[in-house]
Amino acid sequence: MAALGGNALLRNDQKGLYHEQIQNATDTCENLLDIIMQGHNLVITHGNGPQVGNVLLQNEAGESKYGISALPMHVCVAETQGHIGYLIEQAFKNVLIKHGIDKNIISIITQVIVDKNDPAFKKPSKPVGPYYNKEVADQLTEKFGWTFSEDPRGRGYRRVVPSPKPIEILNWNIIKELAERGNIVIATGGGGIPVIKNKDGTLLGVDAVIDKDLAAAALAVTIKANEFFILTDISNAYLNFNKPNQVKLGKVTVNEIKKYLEEGHFADGSMGPKIKAGLYFLENTGNNVLITEANSLKDPDAGTRIIK
Repeated sequence: MAALGGNALLRNDQKGLYHEQIQNATDTCENLLDIIMQGHNLVITHGNGPQVGNVLLQNEAGESKYGISALPMHVCVAETQGHIGYLIEQAFKNVLIKHGIDKNIISIITQVIVDKNDPAFKKPSKPVGPYYNKEVADQLTEKFGWTFSEDPRGRGYRRVVPSPKPIEILNWNIIKELAERGNIVIATGGGGIPVIKNKDGTLLGVDAVIDKDLAAAALAVTIKANEFFILTDISNAYLNFNKPNQVKLGKVTVNEIKKYLEEGHFADGSMGPKIKAGLYFLENTGNNVLITEANSLKDPDAGTRIIK
């Protein structure tokens, strides 16, 4: 299982143009190719923080300027699943063709059940969209009633939205079956489309963005994946991150990383969910968690590796 960050398609210094995103996706898939070459089956999940934030902005702008009704957030999550899945699917197919490998790739629009009473709905915490300075963030708060949080890495302010915990990945059995047949499967994009289950079993979309790493871990546990790669925009997890005394973490045990988590070294909305996702995976089914950049996958000594 490989969980890609939203930066796998859209980097912080980019505008989100098509050619930027498809090139980023191609570069990421080239790095993932080694997993395929080693004979492993591969399921890919991906983030959508930058993309869903932009879609939400487009909806708000369309409504305020042209009177086009804005779509609810869960529909925007579905939109980003479709367009990011398409880009990764096309990029990976072209990489496979380039290397003479015949393998199918399929993207699955995935709904994820959450609890309607999850306390996250009362405390938005998941960053989405671009970074703003304080003045612009305050203007958007006044105009739309949005909530903003300062980025722990000092890059500005981002909108934060509710991020409930994933309870159940729908159609997980189909994802597992397709992967075991040797297909590359892209699923649970952006953490999945958040839905609640009514008493009669029917489903209803809710406005939230599920953390993609926690959803990926839930899927990895459900399909009994052996390894879990969490790919982000930095090479390692750190203690005292972005401070003069920061320390890069290499190979660490579950007990060590738990201790560091309890000490507050990993921020919510940043490295915290990745660490929690890795722990959940290891404590329930898996053997190995690697947190690193995609271009470091081929280096056996790279990244932060959490072991039992």
